Amino acid sequence: MRDYHKELEDRASFIKNILKESGASGIVFGNSGGKDSCLVGILCKMACDNTLGIIMPCATKRNYNEDLCDAKEFSAKYGIETRIVDLTEVREREIAALQNATSLNQAALANIAPRLRMTTLYGIAGSENRLVAGTGNRSEAYVGYFTKWGDGAHDFNPISDLTVTEVYEFLRYLDAPSSIIEKAPSAALFDGQTDEGEMGVTYAELDGYILEKDISEDKKKRIDSLHKKSEHKRKPIAVYKMIK
Repeated sequence: MRDYHKELEDRASFIKNILKESGASGIVFGNSGGKDSCLVGILCKMACDNTLGIIMPCATKRNYNEDLCDAKEFSAKYGIETRIVDLTEVREREIAALQNATSLNQAALANIAPRLRMTTLYGIAGSENRLVAGTGNRSEAYVGYFTKWGDGAHDFNPISDLTVTEVYEFLRYLDAPSSIIEKAPSAALFDGQTDEGEMGVTYAELDGYILEKDISEDKKKRIDSLHKKSEHKRKPIAVYKMIK
């Protein structure tokens, strides 16, 4: 049986060590009101009282409604300082500027918000001697369901080894708000978007594949395709090395 208490202590110790080595005095993370940011926020608060969550609504209705409410509820329950930075106008200005130089496709448009959010987090981190905590999980990483240089950028990540199923198990153990546990996972990059709908596979199927359980052949092919197409996101940056 999984020892959640010990594992939580170990993850908190990992964060404490990272902070000590870096000389940083605090942590900042993106508080999306979702499962991953909730667990990361709890772990960071356990390790460092000076933990700050930034709510960054940007364009979509869900950002300004249920996600905003869930983010505030979670922060209040666990005593995490919260600030709001509204990025909708910034995104609109960026799009207007880019349209003078190129014709933006849907993927490019969708990835603007995550990159603006990471710019925001690093702006705060650099000004307040904080580290940026990552909130990506093992399932998302396997199929590349994150934005390169957006939510895929961070100084450390305390949950990168956990599947989505395991994230939910931890949240239940920690008595996280039911609204966060029960709602459909979504990056809310556009209205009506859900993770599973966009990927074409459920997290249960994806986690089953990762943990070598039986799933249908068509889902295996879908996951293999997502993994292959997103390989560039998991590789280090290609650099030229002179051969001497």
